[in-house]
Amino acid sequence: MQEEQQPEAAADPMSSSDAPEDGPKETSSVSQNISDADAFKILLEMKMKKRQKKPTLPSTVTELDTEDGSKVYVVGTAHFSDSSKKDVVKTIQEVQPDVVVVELCQYRVSMLKMDEKTLLKEAKEINLEKLQQAIKQNGVMSGLMQMLLLKVSAHITEQLGMAPGGEFREAFKEASKVPFCKFHLGDRPIPVTFKRAIAALSFWQKVKLAWGLCFLSDPISKDDVEKCKQKDLLEQMMAEMIGEFPDLHRTIVSERDIYLTYMLKQAAKQIELPRASETEPRKYIPAVVVGVVGMGHVPGIEKNWNSDLNIQEIMSVPPPSASSKIFKFVIKATVFGLMGYGCYRIGQRTVQFILSMPAAQSYLQKLTEIKSQH
Repeated sequence: MQEEQQPEAAADPMSSSDAPEDGPKETSSVSQNISDADAFKILLEMKMKKRQKKPTLPSTVTELDTEDGSKVYVVGTAHFSDSSKKDVVKTIQEVQPDVVVVELCQYRVSMLKMDEKTLLKEAKEINLEKLQQAIKQNGVMSGLMQMLLLKVSAHITEQLGMAPGGEFREAFKEASKVPFCKFHLGDRPIPVTFKRAIAALSFWQKVKLAWGLCFLSDPISKDDVEKCKQKDLLEQMMAEMIGEFPDLHRTIVSERDIYLTYMLKQAAKQIELPRASETEPRKYIPAVVVGVVGMGHVPGIEKNWNSDLNIQEIMSVPPPSASSKIFKFVIKATVFGLMGYGCYRIGQRTVQFILSMPAAQSYLQKLTEIKSQH
């Protein structure tokens, strides 16, 4: 990503109208003699000039500071929002960050490279193959939970005609245009989140949650999505969820707030300036970071920002509880019961069909005659 940016950045000074006709040739010969350290310094200076000292930022951006002077701009987004995409682009262009951190993990990184049309199709299609893949990757319970949440995403996608994660794709594109900008995945791995969420729920909570997700059919408008960017409305929605599933909120929201905060603080460590030689002392400058997260995580990130964080505990997967084993047994029993009943019905009809054939009836009649003779 950096190598692609260097020719573009180096070409900017030559765009002035008073450059001589043979300027490109002279510049080319000079550039061959320039050291890597000098080239880095030139590009860094150009980046710093482009970076706004007092950036004009959208209202959805929260600014945070570290002890060593680094700045973190957290863009709170609605995951199905066109205006959120614009907010992300605007912020990255204004601050010219050193690192962009997004609310994705390695299991969801594929959405960055897929086009909108393919993503829209994928989000709407939930089939047996996807279910098998989710179960194989996360286990039976977590796989089923993932498919139920995918159903919710598919419902929103169908209602709005918009693929999820547009703000993350825009962040990826814009980060590639900024010299020496790194792109980090800042979310906890999704299998860990689902397994911890399942373990935190009682048997009846799992049944109730699954039932609610399975029969989700409320219409959703683009205005509803945009309202999710208002902190007061979002906090109200979160409060409603806490009242019904407090343990679910802890694992899916609060714990990920801690993880996202930790990753943003790691990304905001000071960056080292290039050195002309090994003997030159190391110099560091504060970093500028842009974080792109759902608006629901912003209050938690602010709350945890000045705390000493340890993510080891929230990365562990607890053993299955008794209710999980019961729920898993019920699901398996239901599936195998349906399969067995299906085989029985198919087998019963098949036998009746074979016996009704003239050849079969003739053969049975001969067997009866032979038996009566003996």
